[in-house]
Amino acid sequence: MQGIYEEEPVSSFRDSLSTIDEEGKRVWVYPKKPKGRFYNKRTIVSYLLLAILFSGPFIKIGGEPLLMLNILERKFVIFGQIFWPQDSHLFALGLISIVLFVVLFTVVYGRIFCGWVCPQTIFMEMVFRKIEYFIEGDWKKQQKLSNQPWNSEKILKKGSKFAIFYLISFFIANTFLAYIIGIDELLTIITDPPSEHLAGLGIILLFSAAFYTVFAVLREQVCTTICPYGRLQGVLLDKDSVVVAYDYVRGEERGRYRKKEDRAALGKGDCVDCHQCVHVCPTGIDIRNGTQLECINCTACMDACDSVMDKIGKPKGLIRYASEENIAKKTPFKMSTRSWAYTGVLTLLVAFVAILLITRSEVETTILRTPGMLFQDQGDNKISNLYNIKIINKTNHGLSVDVKLMDESLKGEIKLVGNELIVDKQGVTEQAMFVILDRDVLTKLKTKIDVGIYSEGKLIETVSTNFMGPAK
Repeated sequence: MQGIYEEEPVSSFRDSLSTIDEEGKRVWVYPKKPKGRFYNKRTIVSYLLLAILFSGPFIKIGGEPLLMLNILERKFVIFGQIFWPQDSHLFALGLISIVLFVVLFTVVYGRIFCGWVCPQTIFMEMVFRKIEYFIEGDWKKQQKLSNQPWNSEKILKKGSKFAIFYLISFFIANTFLAYIIGIDELLTIITDPPSEHLAGLGIILLFSAAFYTVFAVLREQVCTTICPYGRLQGVLLDKDSVVVAYDYVRGEERGRYRKKEDRAALGKGDCVDCHQCVHVCPTGIDIRNGTQLECINCTACMDACDSVMDKIGKPKGLIRYASEENIAKKTPFKMSTRSWAYTGVLTLLVAFVAILLITRSEVETTILRTPGMLFQDQGDNKISNLYNIKIINKTNHGLSVDVKLMDESLKGEIKLVGNELIVDKQGVTEQAMFVILDRDVLTKLKTKIDVGIYSEGKLIETVSTNFMGPAK
């Protein structure tokens, strides 16, 4: 942030993390329980996303899960569509699109994702933190409980909290496993005797411990130290990016509130220095120091400040969604030309990835001439080439396949070596075949031919290859 911060002689908040003291020891954060209109909206969004997350493994489209990323078997299902290693180009393009999306989205909208959509924030603030408030009470009671010696009350509350935390972590780990191996396989593992899946059980317990460590021990350290997205914020944000910002033009100079005082005459701004914005911050920062790496845009400080402004009869929005440019020039937030342009690019990227997924072929066929084989003279003015045909069926049903030449003027036919082509669902089949053409249509050494792949009389794919013949 620019403005008053350049004039302040002390800016040590830039030199260290708010959760680390001078000796390098961790300062445990006890945020005050937030409340307000933004918190209520975030709660609704969070519960909706949690409902989608936990119901996702049970939702099936065409007999396939909504989402499954089976890395071990190299089988990926997205919106019921199966993707194979042959579709790796789609993943590469999708990954590039996601990276561009993250960069452009952050440049325009800051870290709104972190505050509203990020799984870490949702689980930490809307699940684990709520349980903590319910068992141990608000921040002051939590501090008192942590500082008091171990007694029956502390053992009961801490023990029950940590037990519930681990159970939820176990549930989360199983949910993520369902997205990897599928809910049917997971239910089979759960219903089988544990002795039959000791390795899997051990892995689940380890992942549960990892989730428990994240939400019970690391907590805000994940956002401030571990997450690479938070680290990227410093190079992605600029003066036009929308962030949770303190209006220093309106708020300074800070001063305690006195009833019926003329704050403007006394040189005071609207900030009454109540520190409520600091007390509710889950990462322990003071938003009045400006945009900081630790800020996750959770809006807790906005709600806390708005409640204070209501009490003293001042307009809301001393801390609000705004850009540095808005605050410095005292202009209301509005979408700039750049913001609209970036939003348009983001929309195109999403549409591009969606089109790639929708238009992906369900059957992939390759036809290659058998290596080392020349053309064969079949007599009766006919020339043949031997090919290997490989068909990958990406659908959920078996296919009976016919192959035909697309150009009837070639006066040719295709003969399979062996039985008819049948491809099991999600299967692969390979077979040899002869393509036989009339010698009279071969005017050069290589002739391009198109082979049609049919199933139940419907053309599902066209494959091009070369036919070798005698040169004229």
